[in-house]
Amino acid sequence: MSAQLFEIIKKEIEAIIPRYPKKEAALLPALHVVQRKLGFIPPEGERLVAQLLEIKPVRVREVVTFYTMFTRKPLGKYLLQVCSNLSCSLAGGELILEYLKTKLGIKVGETTPDGRFTLLTVECLGACDQAPCLMVNDDLYGQLNKDKIDDLINKLD
Repeated sequence: MSAQLFEIIKKEIEAIIPRYPKKEAALLPALHVVQRKLGFIPPEGERLVAQLLEIKPVRVREVVTFYTMFTRKPLGKYLLQVCSNLSCSLAGGELILEYLKTKLGIKVGETTPDGRFTLLTVECLGACDQAPCLMVNDDLYGQLNKDKIDDLINKLD
């Protein structure tokens, strides 16, 4: 992390802290700042948050590793999140996941060598009526099959 980026992140977190009755209460928003600026939360980001909030670094690590919305490694340009809940599984979600793994040549939790795609599973996307479904970054796609997956992947730059 460059010194300039470090200072930008530090200032943003310092601006958030006064909104909370205790510094530690700003932990989640502070981590969101780091992830938004860097795309992930590296160890030096964890240390910065711990220092600014005056908490132990292990407390920051516990939170980062507990919440699936935070990642400790860079993600691909396109984050593919396949729903693994019951509705999607019954509607073919497991087949969609296997197809994506084969098509992209990666396992769940991995990123393609070109940095374009990261493949994850999520417990529920809240779109059971569109099962099986998938989120690409912030966009939801439902009623998927292999052809729709192919079209979707081909349309992404």
